Amino acid sequence: MSTAKLAQAFPWLQSPIIINAPMSGFATDSLATAVTRAGGLGYIGFLPSLPELETHLQHARQSLPPPPNTDILPIGLGIIVAVTSPSAVTALVAEYKPAVVWLSFGAPADFAAWTAMIRTASPHTHVWIQIGSVTAAVEAARACRPDALVIQGSDAGGHGHARGASLITLLPEVADALRALALSDEDDEDDDRPVGKIPLIAAGGIVDGRGAAAAMVLGAAGVVMGTRFLAAEEAVVPAQYREELFRASDGGEATARSRVFDEIWGPTFWPQMYDGRSLTNRWYEMEQQGVGIEVIRAELQRDLGRLRETEGAFRDTKSLWAGSGVGLVKKIQKAAEIVEEVREDAKKRLQAGSALF
Repeated sequence: MSTAKLAQAFPWLQSPIIINAPMSGFATDSLATAVTRAGGLGYIGFLPSLPELETHLQHARQSLPPPPNTDILPIGLGIIVAVTSPSAVTALVAEYKPAVVWLSFGAPADFAAWTAMIRTASPHTHVWIQIGSVTAAVEAARACRPDALVIQGSDAGGHGHARGASLITLLPEVADALRALALSDEDDEDDDRPVGKIPLIAAGGIVDGRGAAAAMVLGAAGVVMGTRFLAAEEAVVPAQYREELFRASDGGEATARSRVFDEIWGPTFWPQMYDGRSLTNRWYEMEQQGVGIEVIRAELQRDLGRLRETEGAFRDTKSLWAGSGVGLVKKIQKAAEIVEEVREDAKKRLQAGSALF
């Protein structure tokens, strides 16, 4: 039912619904438009430079016509709430009317303020909120009545809840918690956005049709992939970064969640409840051995110039965000090929599974 709700709102979508994560700096208009053209939902990641962000929105509008009988731009826009304010992008939302604004990394009050701004500036724009715990899901549902919740499991690359859980437990528990919340709210069914029927979007560790099919069985209305789309031709990713991704295997060993991937560069704005999953490197190993962050920072600054000139040391000069599914990502492909491959494989696996009973 929740998948049908999304398909009704966004008629170009094909099921299973494939979505690229709004990866800041990596997911630009080229990736977003390619994913949408392939029947998915493409996202532009948040950029701190609003003029640069507007340029990507302009390009997307030039490339993609609005769906029939609507004026929305058929892509989404990702916003990191912790580093900006609603007033900073109100004009962009009002002007470009993205299909969805995806909010992440904020408190319930922040999400509520953003949601009110978006719905005033562009009434047909949907609001999705990314969460990483059951408590956060319930709080966001109460505060905002979002059009969808993005359930980010702990296998996700990049930033997320430090005390997270995998999708296989997190998504079902969120679904149960929202149903219980709806039952306790006598007015829920009369609301335009009942909490018991909020679509849940799965994110974290999904890189192929097998993962997508599993997420759909868990109850997801659509699936998000980040690490897989780092291998898309249209993503803005340095060649050396991709080489490290393709070289990685055994994702649970090759990646780790830690705050050190941010803190090596100096004090970070990220609250303590968040950390990030990246390919492991020299600095992570030092942190695991008990070396203090100040010592690590000093050694990094001392050796950074030499490391940049050393063949094979790229991994130690960057924080290379990647999910635990990185070992399944092995080649560059066009974004449309990724969408179609994952969607068709997921369909086959779901059909094969239903035939077993």
